Amino acid sequence: MALARTCKIMFTSGLLGLAVACGVPSAHEGTAALGAAGSPAGAGASASQAGNDLKFGADHRFPSGLTISVGSPTSFRPSPSAYPQSPRGAAFDVELTNEGSTTYKLSGLTVTATAAGAPVKQVVDTTQGFTGITDAGKDVLPGRSVHLTLAFAVPQEQTQLRLQLRPSATETAAVTYCGPA
Repeated sequence: MALARTCKIMFTSGLLGLAVACGVPSAHEGTAALGAAGSPAGAGASASQAGNDLKFGADHRFPSGLTISVGSPTSFRPSPSAYPQSPRGAAFDVELTNEGSTTYKLSGLTVTATAAGAPVKQVVDTTQGFTGITDAGKDVLPGRSVHLTLAFAVPQEQTQLRLQLRPSATETAAVTYCGPA
């Protein structure tokens, strides 16, 4: 009994040490789940790229088998009918591939973005095809992929943009992409 407890304590201590040594990405409060606006909780976040952030274009595989890739941002001018109005938008191609053994529910995906440390809102601009996650009710079967295009309101001048994706609101694992936009 004592041996099992000792092993559990040693394992937990090792994981904690690994997390401290490698750095654990902070969870941002107020996510933009399926396109909803985030809260200013991440307003104090650093605008510089953290050591555990990925560059746009890189793939990230979660323990569940879900692989996410976020392409480099493309700048665009939102149309007059876009919401929210912004001097400029940054659009991202997001590819999700379910390489796991269970079905992934796309409705669980949450996305947040910050520009220079300040939260930014997702842009819905149907005129230009930026509609958010339109297939939120879609299930992604094992071996299948889904492509999304998301857009966020950004300042007129180039800025450091951080985009955080979480496969599920209940999951602690998240991936953060960072780079100029």
